[in-house]
Amino acid sequence: MPELPDIELYLHALEPRVVGQPLTKLRLGSPFLLRTVEPKPAAFEGKEVIGLRRIGKRIVFAFEDDLFMVLHLMIAGRLQWMKLGATVPKRNGLAAFDFPEGTLLLTEASKKKRAKLHLVQGEAALEEHDPGGLEPLAIDAKTFADRLRLRNHTLKRALTDPRLFSGIGNAYSDEILWEAQLSPVRWTQRLDDAEAEALHAAVVRVLERWRDALRDEVGEGWPKKVTAFRPEMAVHGKYGEPCPRCQDPVQRIRYASNETNYCATCQTDGKLLADRSLSRLLKGDWPRTLEELEEQKRARSVPSGD
Repeated sequence: MPELPDIELYLHALEPRVVGQPLTKLRLGSPFLLRTVEPKPAAFEGKEVIGLRRIGKRIVFAFEDDLFMVLHLMIAGRLQWMKLGATVPKRNGLAAFDFPEGTLLLTEASKKKRAKLHLVQGEAALEEHDPGGLEPLAIDAKTFADRLRLRNHTLKRALTDPRLFSGIGNAYSDEILWEAQLSPVRWTQRLDDAEAEALHAAVVRVLERWRDALRDEVGEGWPKKVTAFRPEMAVHGKYGEPCPRCQDPVQRIRYASNETNYCATCQTDGKLLADRSLSRLLKGDWPRTLEELEEQKRARSVPSGD
């Protein structure tokens, strides 16, 4: 799912292309995209885009007459800037937004159509789409710590909770916790002030670094590859690869369709965190350290004698 740096990249690319321009036509390719019935799409046609903003992981187009389009890309939704009048692809196309200088295409590379478009009027209606999370790059260390300790969650859950912090998801939370050298399952209310301050600093460093790097990479062009898996990342998506800091293999916790990546040496004092799939493989004999894990793997790979 596109997170804060990725959404900011889209806003950076959209601003010179659509702000100050009228939406000439909204073409829906999937009936499942539009989640509201009032106002109707026709109400936006001919109206000028007067601004763009981000609410969490949502892109907001502000139009004349206090009209707003709220677009949530979810996991697989992506935006492409095409020549004016570009056809909405039959297989994965969801919508086309026509402007005088080009067409913004919305596609979704998934059979499960989860991307959402809400059309609303008025700031009050727009606020209903705000989960309430604080902007992580707009708060100081104390405000961050107070919000972090509001509920006693694991650090991973707290960072990715949109009611606590805005725009941080699975990928960048892994990178932030690695940067801060903190365990993803550490309880928020057990952090001391120095650790909370270090975590806040890591949040700022990671998000700003990636936001700026992505902008520099794209320049005045259009972002072609918005992904949660980038080769320059330290641990996210790097299971089994060497940690850039200590060279020990990156570990993971798998749950549902997601996984958390971390370095046991750098973040958990060498302790391996329980992973359901690996626990089943090892028949419940869960190793406590990387060394024990390697020993168990070696033992299971040695053929038994006759």
